[in-house]
Amino acid sequence: MTSQLGSAAVLLALMTCAIGAPLGFFAGASRSAAGLQWTRRMSLAFAVFMILANLIMEYALITRDFSVSYVASVGSLATPLHITIVSLWSSLEGSILFWGLVLGLFTASVTLLQRRGHEDYLAYTLGTLFVIGLFFSFLIAGPANPFRPTPAPIPTDGPGPNPLLQNHILMIIHPPMLYLGYVGMSVPFAMAVAALLRGQLGASWLRPLRNWLLVPTSFLTLGIMLGGWWSYEVLGWGGYWAWDPVENASFLPWLTAIAALHSAVVQQRRGTLKAWTVILVMVTFLLTILGTFLTRSGVVNSVHSFTQSPIGPLFLAFLGFCLVATIILLSWRIDTLVSEPSEDAVVAREGAFLLNNLLLVTFTFTVLVGTIFPIIAEAVRGVKVSVGEPYFNRMAVPICLGLLALIGIGPALPWGRADKRALQRALVWPLPAAIVGVILALLAGARSWSVLLTAFLAGYALWVTLDQALRPARLRAKKGESAGQAIVQTFARAPRRTGAYLVHLGVIITFVAIAISSSYKENLEATMAPGQSASVAGYDLTFTQLNVERQPHLTAEKATIQIVHKGKDKGTLEPRFNHYPTQREPIGTPAVRTTLTHDLYLTVMNVGADGRIGLRAIVTPAVVWVWLGVLIMVAGTVVCLIPPKSAPTPKTARTAEATT
Repeated sequence: MTSQLGSAAVLLALMTCAIGAPLGFFAGASRSAAGLQWTRRMSLAFAVFMILANLIMEYALITRDFSVSYVASVGSLATPLHITIVSLWSSLEGSILFWGLVLGLFTASVTLLQRRGHEDYLAYTLGTLFVIGLFFSFLIAGPANPFRPTPAPIPTDGPGPNPLLQNHILMIIHPPMLYLGYVGMSVPFAMAVAALLRGQLGASWLRPLRNWLLVPTSFLTLGIMLGGWWSYEVLGWGGYWAWDPVENASFLPWLTAIAALHSAVVQQRRGTLKAWTVILVMVTFLLTILGTFLTRSGVVNSVHSFTQSPIGPLFLAFLGFCLVATIILLSWRIDTLVSEPSEDAVVAREGAFLLNNLLLVTFTFTVLVGTIFPIIAEAVRGVKVSVGEPYFNRMAVPICLGLLALIGIGPALPWGRADKRALQRALVWPLPAAIVGVILALLAGARSWSVLLTAFLAGYALWVTLDQALRPARLRAKKGESAGQAIVQTFARAPRRTGAYLVHLGVIITFVAIAISSSYKENLEATMAPGQSASVAGYDLTFTQLNVERQPHLTAEKATIQIVHKGKDKGTLEPRFNHYPTQREPIGTPAVRTTLTHDLYLTVMNVGADGRIGLRAIVTPAVVWVWLGVLIMVAGTVVCLIPPKSAPTPKTARTAEATT
């Protein structure tokens, strides 16, 4: 019964998309109010059917209904309830079903939130989202159907989800954040298609586009950070980013989304970079489809990817369809992509934005080549080729340093042409802060040129960021407002501006933390018997005992390590080996002691029959600042979404603003 109900909900979603897609394009072409109204209703129906399908699957998982094929493949009587619930996205079919849910929610959100101000574009936007929904509904109803009945005999128990997905609480929230980021990019793509079909790419389209681009970008940023944190806390290698193909698949659309946001700022402010904005938005969506193909086709080897599946060719075909349609649409409306005439100087803020985008696009291309080259080489020549961390790091370091420099230089530049003396003063004034950054790095023991250069650029960028963020408040304070009132009013009048500088602050912190944590590590590997000790980076580590803990779904071997740091007792850590009934090899789970300055990272490499353990200890500085920096970036993105508080404007001022 559950299989039939779930399949029926999916089929209804499929029919809704099949009807809604042509209806949306008809309503957009004819500008039919009645057609738009029915398109809106279909979007809500699509969301309802996807919600219903996912609720049915969750019911099947919770009740351990092994007559449903997906439950039989990922469910288990011994799996804890919270793991059972999130196992919806632990395997291929369930993840595609969850994708449909997120797409349905975004489609309904566009309908409900764009009731006013986007009427000219809404029908085409919804029609495009229905086309995307049609593809995913087809996958769920056909080759990736999670509701397929289990062949007889129906099992009484199942293997449970992938053990790697059970090892940390982050797996409850990491995948949904990525899905919200990935799927959310469908909305700005659909809006770009709508704008091209209408031949109108002005302010009425740009304002909602920026908001709908900010939302998935914030989710994708958070998802990438949580994925790095999960990798750091679970996989036992002591790092948070390894340029894994699936990691890269999430990073690629993030880069182009950031570039698109910067282009949109320039287009809204100066009327330029119009083609950049549209193309980057569309490329971002195409990269999400490419990333989904990489993770769902089995063409790459990754701990993050799913096994070989029949939907890989279908994803590739859909990617090809979207690419061809995008090229045709851009070629058809190339006249609308011409920017307004401008006399902008190269040494101006818009020039810095353009250079920023060039670096981000270069970064994207570099990562893309390194990710897909092994796949192409194997397909064409039949040989396995690996592109490892040295390639990515060698290419990424100079690009990231360039981006960090632009975070400092760009905001210091004025829009348009600037007085030469004022320009020199704006660029020279932050240099003392840059020198202080280098001095602090030297005092901390840094000697690497890349770290020292990062410190120089970070000091420069930090000064400019704080100066520019607080400048309106200082001007208000000079007019008699208190410091607190000036700051509050500055934020209320221009939250997007405040949010942008908050993002820049997060980027600066993250770049510095990555430079330090990747350059300065101390490692120890030792075989230890109970009572033996080892030392690393001021830590004395004593292996006291090995305990066995049995749970219904796993058996854990926990090593208790007594920690003493510079003569002070810091308690114990318990890295462990987890043994799952369905997993031949045990899975190590590290134990981490985090401080504001460094992390102590302990992982058990092996457990001997005599009770000895192989222990790896890694002391890495500044890791926590990577997470904090990214969280500040996400917070800044959210702040950008807050609507500004309008202020009464004199008639003359309103006239001038309208002219501008």
